[in-house]
Amino acid sequence: MAKYNINKTDAEWKQELSPEEYYVLRQKGTERPHTGALNLHFEKGEYYCKACNAKLFESSNKFESGCGWPSFDEAVEGAIEYIRDTTHGMVRTETVCANCGSHLGHVFNDGPRETTGQRYCINSVSIGFDKAGE
Repeated sequence: MAKYNINKTDAEWKQELSPEEYYVLRQKGTERPHTGALNLHFEKGEYYCKACNAKLFESSNKFESGCGWPSFDEAVEGAIEYIRDTTHGMVRTETVCANCGSHLGHVFNDGPRETTGQRYCINSVSIGFDKAGE
């Protein structure tokens, strides 16, 4: 039985995603800090997985952390899977889309204390944005 709702072959992912999206979402890469289109983006709406369109974050949970990547203090319930990551000589918590398993970024415990205390540090290329209806 498949682990995720969306299961595609490597060839299918390569065909559907841009080279940069494939590198980050499927190969667990990282975009350079301060380069992503959604880093300093603060319109009202919803953020979704670039690979499968699953809703991940609300704009009300986005904040400016200064880290160079889009930051959120909370994810949509059930949208994220958390995986222990011991690469690069560190112990971190990787975040992946619970619907398709695509790499999004990492979550840290240095977010706003007045809310959740969490900082979801997410690659801009991993997410898309839908503007809220007016």
